[in-house]
Amino acid sequence: MATYQLVITASELDVPWFAGKRRNSQSSERPALDSEAGTHAAGARSVAIGAGSTVGTVQTGDGARVVNLPPEALRPIAEVDAPPGIDNLPVQPTHFVGRERELARLDAALSVSGPVLVQAVHGLGGIGKTTLVAQWAATRDHGHEPLRWITADTSASVERGLAEFATALQPMLAHILTVAQLAERALQWLSTHSGWLLVLDNVENQRDIAEILARAHGGRIVITSRRATGWHTAATIVRIDVLDPTESVALLIDAITADGPRQLDGASDLCTALGHLPLAIDQAGAYLAQNPLLTPHDYLTMLSQYPADMFEHGAEVIDPERTIARIWNVTLDRVTTNHPTATNILQRLAWFAPEAIPVTLFDGLAAPPAIHSAIGALTAYNMISADPGTASVSVHRLVQAVARTPDPDDPRYSEAALECAHADAAAALLRALPERPHPSTWATWRTLLPHVDTLVAHHDHDINTNLLITTTDILNLTGEFLDDQGSHERAIEYIERALINSERTAGTDHPRTLTSRNNLALAYRSVGRFTEAIPLYERTLADRERILGINHLDTLSSRNNLADAYRSVGRFTEAIPLYERALADSAEALGNDHPSIVVSRNNLASAYESTGRLTEAIQLFELTIEASEQILGIDHPTTLTSRNNLAAAYQSSGRLDEAIRLFERTLEAREQILGFDHPDTLTSRNNLAAAYQSSGRLDEAIRLFELTIEARERIQGIDHPHTLTARNNLATAYMSSGRLDEALSLLELALTECERLFGTDHPDTFVARCVLAEGYEAANRLPEACRLYERVLADTERAVGPDHRSTHFIRGNLARLRSRGT
Repeated sequence: MATYQLVITASELDVPWFAGKRRNSQSSERPALDSEAGTHAAGARSVAIGAGSTVGTVQTGDGARVVNLPPEALRPIAEVDAPPGIDNLPVQPTHFVGRERELARLDAALSVSGPVLVQAVHGLGGIGKTTLVAQWAATRDHGHEPLRWITADTSASVERGLAEFATALQPMLAHILTVAQLAERALQWLSTHSGWLLVLDNVENQRDIAEILARAHGGRIVITSRRATGWHTAATIVRIDVLDPTESVALLIDAITADGPRQLDGASDLCTALGHLPLAIDQAGAYLAQNPLLTPHDYLTMLSQYPADMFEHGAEVIDPERTIARIWNVTLDRVTTNHPTATNILQRLAWFAPEAIPVTLFDGLAAPPAIHSAIGALTAYNMISADPGTASVSVHRLVQAVARTPDPDDPRYSEAALECAHADAAAALLRALPERPHPSTWATWRTLLPHVDTLVAHHDHDINTNLLITTTDILNLTGEFLDDQGSHERAIEYIERALINSERTAGTDHPRTLTSRNNLALAYRSVGRFTEAIPLYERTLADRERILGINHLDTLSSRNNLADAYRSVGRFTEAIPLYERALADSAEALGNDHPSIVVSRNNLASAYESTGRLTEAIQLFELTIEASEQILGIDHPTTLTSRNNLAAAYQSSGRLDEAIRLFERTLEAREQILGFDHPDTLTSRNNLAAAYQSSGRLDEAIRLFELTIEARERIQGIDHPHTLTARNNLATAYMSSGRLDEALSLLELALTECERLFGTDHPDTFVARCVLAEGYEAANRLPEACRLYERVLADTERAVGPDHRSTHFIRGNLARLRSRGT
């Protein structure tokens, strides 16, 4: 078989040809001699060819070499077969768990016939794209060969990978073709063969692989990338998300225990903190495997105390370029080159909850076009995900953690820059919060509440004063909303923190501090902690009188609040004079036509009703309605509240027909003005149902109670105090109609829920216990009823005193029950 010789020179030289062989010479004066007599070459780098030779090779130039090519090397590329053993799959992952759904999607996509299929596997850096595809290629029966893996993060790396493929196909060509020529030959081979599988890993710029996608036919291409958008129209997209919690824990434990059993305390908590991100789990697992004295709990502690070190550095076996911080910083550098606002967006996102962050919280960062361009770029690189349906974005919790971690080598992440970002995020959130918890704002509150929770969790007593003041305002507003929604314990936690912050930043006498103290007293009252609420109300009233004056609106509000608290514990001899003074002071300070007068009259009338002074109560309610209609209008919500209260007073005085007519009129008005699902409308529906029940119209009562429960569960939630009250009311209607089994089931559930949500000593829990006792009595389960009445009596005497109206009522029920011989 013929052999072709190809001479390659490192440099072109003009050399004289003489009979004889070439010899290198140190001196131009010394001739090169040959063993054949009469054949020689004179001069530096001269060549001599022996006389009589018919075939020879002349090799010139420093580093020149001769390559002997077999004939097949020059065959057309379409005739070149791939030799066995040229697959170059990276090392199969040693720790791989789960991902069955994604592996199945790769199986399904690559089983489809066709000339070429582009499978784009994309996700956040560190999500496990490369690992997934490597695992799939190594373990699944995909039936493709050869399998070539090309790192495709730059155009140069793509070209290099193709050249290496061409070299694997025909090794001898590596000596005669340039890298560009080899890459072209690989592309020609891909376009003329079938059955191959090409993995393009970590594609950053789709232009870098455009020629491959355009020319390669007959095989399969799998792409991994952080980019989420712009892929080939025929591509099947597989988005990789974080691991399932069970899988992430298994991955961590597998890495930690590779050399033997270990203490695994805190493994689940660590995986949660790392957001179940595979690269972060690997990084933590390798670190813990290298440090046998540490537990996952220890790692989590260090992650909290030294985030920069833990994100930036891994174990010795971890590639320094493959740490969480390094990977994401590289991505962010690419994004911010064209979209500098992206840094500001990530730094603002860092202080909120990771899911469903409204884009309105980015207002003010830059001009709207710059904001949306940056959001688009961050989305394209999977640093965030966007939800057009809710106009919100989400971000991985570790991206947030890295974004709020100081980096002394990067001015964008200096301590000062991050402190400024924290303050800006807090100010943006405060601007977005509604001023008062009104039903029309509930949807907004519920959207923003997770972000409030997260932002205040990052609260540090060492933060600057302005940020502390902003955070205090957020805590106060949120505490009011939570208290209104029945989340009293959380409300107390927030308002207590607000009070501490106010006293620290403004002093004990600042109006902001007094507001926090008033709100805390209200929250204490909501959970029945009257022994704490009343002294706080008393102190706030005294301070406001001293600092703001006796006729200041806040002072008048404090006086009313204290009177309400006195009334709640049965201290009517103190409550009524305080209500009367609040009414007189309000009239003097504001005039008889001020809306606050209507509220003060309502409160005083309700106190009269509570003490059995029904005639005075009804007269005052009627006067209040007349004034409210003149001042506010007949359809104003405050007017409707007064009308509802008057109807209740009619019912208490036995004027049931008048009560029902007024309840019906109020319900109709509230449905028209406020809507069917407004909380005030639900209250009217409940009150009308109770009036129907009192008049014996049980079917109508039960229907309205059931409607009320359905609406309260849907709107306010199954755990809201008003929802639990509605269940109790329906149970009493069932009792009245003889449906005792249904009634007792509801009452027992209501008591359990009250004890769970509010504790055993909350007023609502007392009521639920008392109503259940009545149910047991109705069902003739007298010993159980007696035990409950005894407990309720003791609780009520302790909570509101022995002379409270509720205490007298329960004492009477117990006496009646005992008279029956129990």
